[in-house]
Amino acid sequence: MKKRRLEFLGASWLFWVGAIAVYAVIQVLFSTNVITDYMKTVIQLGCVMAIVSLGLNLIYGFNGQFSLGQWGFYAIGAYASADITYRYAAKVSIPLDLGFATFDAGKIAIFLVAIAFGALLAGLVAYLFGLPVLKMGGDYFGIATLGFTIVVKVLADNTDTILPFPEMKGARGMVGIPRLTTWFWSFFLLVLCIIILRNILHSSTGRAIVSVRENEIAAKAMGIDTVKYKTLSFVIGGIYAGLAGGIYAHLYAFLHPSLFHFIKSFDPMIIVVFGGLGSITGTVVAAFAWALSLEGLRIILPSGAEAWRYIIYPIGLLLIMLLRPQGLLGGIEWGFLKPIEWPRRKFDTGAPSLETAGQEAG
Repeated sequence: MKKRRLEFLGASWLFWVGAIAVYAVIQVLFSTNVITDYMKTVIQLGCVMAIVSLGLNLIYGFNGQFSLGQWGFYAIGAYASADITYRYAAKVSIPLDLGFATFDAGKIAIFLVAIAFGALLAGLVAYLFGLPVLKMGGDYFGIATLGFTIVVKVLADNTDTILPFPEMKGARGMVGIPRLTTWFWSFFLLVLCIIILRNILHSSTGRAIVSVRENEIAAKAMGIDTVKYKTLSFVIGGIYAGLAGGIYAHLYAFLHPSLFHFIKSFDPMIIVVFGGLGSITGTVVAAFAWALSLEGLRIILPSGAEAWRYIIYPIGLLLIMLLRPQGLLGGIEWGFLKPIEWPRRKFDTGAPSLETAGQEAG
C-alpha cells in the first residue's frame, strides 16, 4: 500500500529520469548554440501555452464546461506578477556564487512570489466569477466567459486611468518588467503542473470531476455535489492560467493589452481540441506543436513569405480534424500519466463462487 501511495504522488523514477533527460538534452543544445536564442524563447513559449491549456483542459476536457475565459485569467496573472517584480525586483539582490553556478537568490525569490501571487489572484477571481456564472452551463456559460475576457482586456487598456496602476501604462503597454523567466523555471513549473493535474484526476476528486462531464444528472443522483466540482475545476484552471501569464510576462518583459484580445482566447481552445479532449499528453504535445508551427515556420519559410504560416497552420488543423476528429492523441496518455490500475478487493460474502457452485452441481 505504501508503494502505491508513493507512485500516486509522482515518485515514479522513470518519470523523473525522463523529465531530467529531456531538460538536460535541451539545455545542452542551448549551451552549444545548436538552438538559437529565438528558438529557445519559442520552446519556453511552448511551456507557457502547455500550462494555460492544461488548465483549460481540466475545465473543458475533463469537466465538460465550455469556457472562453482562460485568456482573461492569463492576463490577470501576467499583469499582477509583472507589477510586483516591476516595483520590488530592483530593490532586492542577494547574489550567490556556488562555484559551478552564480545567481541572484533575491530576484528569484521575488519572481516566485510574484508568479504565485498572480496565480492565486487569478484563482480568486475565477472563484468569485464562477459562483454565479457556473449555474448557467452550456452555451450561456461560454458566452459569459467570453464577456469576462473582453472586460479584462478593456481594463488592461485603461490600467492608468480607470485603475490606479500608472506603471502599467494602459494601451501604451507595460515596459520595464525584469526578464526573470529562464528555461529551468519554464520547464520545472510545467512538470509541476503536470504532476498536480495528473494526481488530481487520478483521485476520487478527479473521478467526481469527470463524472460531471459524462452525465451531470446521474452524478447528482449518485450524491456528487456538481456545483462544487465545477467550481473547483474552474478555480484550478484559473490558477494555471494565472501562473502561465506570470511566466509569459517575465519571458518577453513587455505586456500590451492587444496580447490579451478575446480572439487570442481561442488559442488554448485550439490546443486542447487539437491534442484531444481529456488528454494531458495530447495537450502538452499540441502546445509545443502550436508554438513551433507558428513561430518556427517564421524561420523555415523564405524571407517575405512569413505570412504563409497563417495559411499552413489552419490547413494543418483542418487535416487533423478531418483525419482524427478525436484529436491528435484522443484520450491516450503516455507512461506516468496513464491511469493507475488499483488492485481489486475480494469480499467474502459467504455465498459460493460460480466456479465452486459448478463443481458442487457436477
